[in-house]
Amino acid sequence: MKNNLKEFFSEEGIEKIANVLFDYTPKLISAILILIVGWWIVKFVNKLVKRFFLQSDYDETLERFVGDLINWGLKIVLIITVVMQLGVASSSLVAMLGAAGLAIGLALQGSLSNFAGGVLILLFKPFKIGDLIEAQGQMGTVKEISIFTTKLNTSGNQLVVIPNGKLSNDTILNYSAEATRKDVLTFGVSYDSDIKKAKEILLKVANEHALTLKDPAPEVYVANLGDSSVDLSLRFWANTEDFWQVHFFVLEEAKIRLENNGVSIPYPHVRVMKG
Repeated sequence: MKNNLKEFFSEEGIEKIANVLFDYTPKLISAILILIVGWWIVKFVNKLVKRFFLQSDYDETLERFVGDLINWGLKIVLIITVVMQLGVASSSLVAMLGAAGLAIGLALQGSLSNFAGGVLILLFKPFKIGDLIEAQGQMGTVKEISIFTTKLNTSGNQLVVIPNGKLSNDTILNYSAEATRKDVLTFGVSYDSDIKKAKEILLKVANEHALTLKDPAPEVYVANLGDSSVDLSLRFWANTEDFWQVHFFVLEEAKIRLENNGVSIPYPHVRVMKG
């Protein structure tokens, strides 16, 4: 140990260290300069891309996806350039990247699947930012579509993050895809009630709301003869953005009107048998 230290601090050892530092310092300084300047260029290009999309009428989903892709692509190129400037041979770097790529690919199969899912969502556009969708057991408004995940805002203002791989390989219900929506509400009335009168009341309630579409006109049918009630199916259309407003109005007002007009709405009764 002492001999090694003496050799290290000898004139010959110090001279070797000085030579190494003398040879390596310019590369290190230039690599640091490339990193600083390159990082600034990446930020500048990202700003240009954002400015370009702001001035153009492209889909917001495409804008974010392309922006993320350019950002990560430029950063990877910058890192490779810095490593090569430090003196790593290009052939060695290619071999290292190949081995690292294989290892990372095996370790991040899920992430690669999510990336591929993001590309599929971008290409086929099953939904866009602002759409109300239901997928993977979750329902919410699409807030963000990134390279690997899609973020939803639920009606309770919770954030749901869904991997794009699962999202692109499963059923997606898009409530905002069409301009209009059909609502189907079922009301059970007792067998003793006047069915025709009940149907007239339901149609009147649906037609009264200003946002109910008149073409196609609201309809009501006897949908089922149940054990304790006659089930009436009320069907009407509304513009997608007005759907819930009309839905809740008709649901509440129909119950009030039916009861006020003597139409009984039965409810399940539990019969207790005494032994």
